[in-house]
Amino acid sequence: MTLQAWPAPWRPWLLIAPATALIGLFMVLPYLNIVVMSLREPATNMPYGSGFSGAGYAKFFADFYYAGALLQTLWIGLLSTAVCLLLGFPLAWQIVRAPARRRALLYGIVLSPLLVGIVVRSYGWTILLGNNGVINRWLLDLGWIQAPLPLMYNSLGIVVALSHVFLPFMVLPIMGALQAIDPALDNAARSLGATPRRVFRRIVLPLALPGIQAGAILVFVLAVSAYVTPVLMGGMRVKTLAVIVVETLIDQFQWPFGSALALILSASVTLLVLVFMRLTRMPWK
Repeated sequence: MTLQAWPAPWRPWLLIAPATALIGLFMVLPYLNIVVMSLREPATNMPYGSGFSGAGYAKFFADFYYAGALLQTLWIGLLSTAVCLLLGFPLAWQIVRAPARRRALLYGIVLSPLLVGIVVRSYGWTILLGNNGVINRWLLDLGWIQAPLPLMYNSLGIVVALSHVFLPFMVLPIMGALQAIDPALDNAARSLGATPRRVFRRIVLPLALPGIQAGAILVFVLAVSAYVTPVLMGGMRVKTLAVIVVETLIDQFQWPFGSALALILSASVTLLVLVFMRLTRMPWK
């Protein structure tokens, strides 16, 4: 049956039917499965019981340990996003303003970490930040410190490693936004007497805001959901909610509670992203 044989109101829906089916199969159904699993009855000798209850959500709100882990996870994600933004915007600015030959080199340097696995990159930071790592050994040899600095197994080490891992995801959207800015706007503002700082604040930054928004959302979502880097850099001392979810599902075999924790993390991240999008849509003053 051809597309023309269908009534006209149905034709647009038929065109998007394959994409809708893929989204429903690989995104909607798994989320619905997690929602149903989070409401199942917990059990001791099997992943879940036969009935339904909200015991997983009640356990989260009854124990401040899990709420504290959620707040710590969001805080680590916000710090990682801020560090990536502070490093990524100047880097993207320099790449866009660089000559063509040097731009290609800088672009390759930015993308090069993506060619290495996240486990390898995280292990590299353990070599640098460990108690017997390169940084502490260098400082001890110079006599600047008497004992190794606690650069690992804390939030600092996790933020440093996450910022390095996800920095390209901040740089690339900002580069796209900066490249779309017409250089004639800069020249026109300069000819009207605007200072470079005023041009940057009133023209460049507002026009680059979509790229900043996209990069910040990408880095934040990836940071709060990261598992490998917090495990390697935080050890057993720093437990993000993503780590607790994996431990609950695999080690403790409590699927309803693990699903509830995953949904709570997802809802919290979604709420913060919506607030951020709302704030970044405000007129620039």
